Amino acid sequence: MNEHYFAKIPSSKVKKYKFTICLRGVELTIVSESGVFSAKKLDKGTEVLAKYMIIEDSWKILDLGCGYGVLGLVAAKLAPNGYVVLTDINKRAVKLTKMNIKINSIKNAEVRWGDLYEPVKNEVFNTIISNPPISAGLKICYRIIEEAPEHLVEGGLLQLVARHRKGGKRLMDKMVEVFGNCEIIAREAGYCVYVSKKITRK
Repeated sequence: MNEHYFAKIPSSKVKKYKFTICLRGVELTIVSESGVFSAKKLDKGTEVLAKYMIIEDSWKILDLGCGYGVLGLVAAKLAPNGYVVLTDINKRAVKLTKMNIKINSIKNAEVRWGDLYEPVKNEVFNTIISNPPISAGLKICYRIIEEAPEHLVEGGLLQLVARHRKGGKRLMDKMVEVFGNCEIIAREAGYCVYVSKKITRK
């Protein structure tokens, strides 16, 4: 039986992978292993979010469920005066992200282990970026959305990617329910990038 990449400690035999990616003018060397999501190559959803996500310099950024860290590492390069916190429940993913931060000489990022927002309790960010684990079930994906506002500054953005016809539409509906707004800022290969802004309702 294949285990899920969101297991805390993957039990699968370790196979190592290494590849290079180039996104938004950022070139990264990535080391990966079996037992994490899309171990052998960058998945299309993460690629689409990395290409279109809104990142501004000086922002504090959270990459939630970071896998081996691509979104957070690209964000760190795009915001050299900002700071990125990456989190994942998968200990192997956290170890790999730590390695990828070091390999790519990134000084403005750190990775923390834990479930969803646990590692960033009482912290707020300018944006939260995530390729949510649809295969883990909508309940977990809905938690990402429902708990996001308490971790965003006023005007902060939640940015998610999903296949619109495979769970994305439901995520968008939940984002509208929680934030009162949601915009699709990009569409590519069946994937959509959804963005909600935290606006305090009076």
